[in-house]
Amino acid sequence: MISSKKKALVLMSGGVDSSVSALLLKKQGYDVTGVTMLLSGKSGDASNEINIKDAKLVANFLNIRHITIDLRNEFENNVIEYFCKEYLKGRTPNPCVMCNKKIKFGYMLQFAKENNFDLLASGHYAKIRFNKTLDEWTLQKSDTGKDQSYVLYNLRQDDLKHILFPICEFKKAEVRKIARENGLPVSEKPESQDVCFIKNCHHVDFIKKRCKLNDLKQGNFINRNNTILGIHSGIIKYTIGQHRGLGIGFGYPLYVTDINAEENTVTLGGKDDLFSNGLIASNVNIISRKLMPLSKEIKITAKIRYKYKETPCTTRIYESGEKSLNAKLIFKDPVKSVTKGQSVVFYKDDIVLGGGIIETKI
Repeated sequence: MISSKKKALVLMSGGVDSSVSALLLKKQGYDVTGVTMLLSGKSGDASNEINIKDAKLVANFLNIRHITIDLRNEFENNVIEYFCKEYLKGRTPNPCVMCNKKIKFGYMLQFAKENNFDLLASGHYAKIRFNKTLDEWTLQKSDTGKDQSYVLYNLRQDDLKHILFPICEFKKAEVRKIARENGLPVSEKPESQDVCFIKNCHHVDFIKKRCKLNDLKQGNFINRNNTILGIHSGIIKYTIGQHRGLGIGFGYPLYVTDINAEENTVTLGGKDDLFSNGLIASNVNIISRKLMPLSKEIKITAKIRYKYKETPCTTRIYESGEKSLNAKLIFKDPVKSVTKGQSVVFYKDDIVLGGGIIETKI
């Protein structure tokens, strides 16, 4: 039994996963405080009010303290602004990766430390373990069918020892069962979907409104030989691998294979043109220096998007500028739809080695 003096701050969104996380820690003897982050929207927005209300209901039910923190400015500057700028650069961002890096395990982890909490907990499906053989902390995939380790690759050694994922060993159905059996008031609440700060509209409309774009700048659809194929209606409408909604037809399927913001062009090609032999990634974070040393070519697996399968590759991490790391990956077999702006995450079996931002395909 954990000492009751061990203080845990639990990120509570008002959903089932974070609520069960708080419940489990309370049962294990932790001194639990729940915190709900206000990340976007105006005060009084229905969705914000519902989530805060649900989190408070659970906290009252569990007889734990609950606080609300307004992080809308931090979220705007670090996540929403990044999201919009990346699309305007012809890239495809991953706001969940940035939110976990900058907000949940950036600002909130620092908040927990400054306010004398021993641990920060959340309802993520991933494992944190201390590996005695490696003599370091490891982030590991969850084998419960809902692994979220991909969006957590920016965690560092010093972060891992202060973080708990209480539901990491449970499947989603088991988590909901625990909620029901313990009478949690959110046991039947549906899971949230899509980008949390975009509600009831397409990302294109969101970016146009936020960036005050009355009209998107049209440009040329081209092929790999720079032959003009037609006119596109704005680069933020497209992503690599897209073949629907292009508004152009040639009697056979065409796919977006490249987006060039400087030239305002969208390159189209056949399915075979989507495959790449490798990639270059920047802003690389390495969690395990023991398993992924600098300047040494090693064999690993990598995932280039959250819902993609891992693929075998050889990888070398190298320094690029002051305190910056890049990675060069060569795939064992060509990989489809390598996308600038998305994250590539490195794995060795079930251990997350680190990851970075895709800059270009090879």
